[in-house]
Amino acid sequence: MEKSKALQAIAWGGLLAGVMDISAAFVTWGVRGVSPVRILQSISSGLLGANAYQGGLATAALGAALHFLIATTATAVYYLASRKLSFLTQRAVTWGMLYGVAVYLFMYFLVLPLAGIRSRFTISAVTIAVLTHIMCVGLPIALTVRRFSTLASK
Repeated sequence: MEKSKALQAIAWGGLLAGVMDISAAFVTWGVRGVSPVRILQSISSGLLGANAYQGGLATAALGAALHFLIATTATAVYYLASRKLSFLTQRAVTWGMLYGVAVYLFMYFLVLPLAGIRSRFTISAVTIAVLTHIMCVGLPIALTVRRFSTLASK
């Protein structure tokens, strides 16, 4: 794939997964009374600790930037893997769903603990988080990478 198609795949995949995932978080936590600003501040708290919740819109903006950085990085990883493992684009739905689960496991069992963030693990919370990562992270990334891979081969 030419360089511009690779960058487009990564940028669009990161944007799409980032928007879908954060929208799902806003809905999931919004029904529990958590504001979007608070959700975004919780993302920045991985870097800033508890001070993130005192930073207003500035730390919310940092949280949004970090969220999209993570989504774009996840897309870049899938894209790079798909260059060697063609089945990732040939069976994008299956592997995208599995990638969503892998991203969930990576975030919840490595990134969040390293950032000092604790999550409550209930069956309902885990189910919602895994389904969100399948539908809003893994699938959009895999399908976007496949789309740009198909465009490049024509």
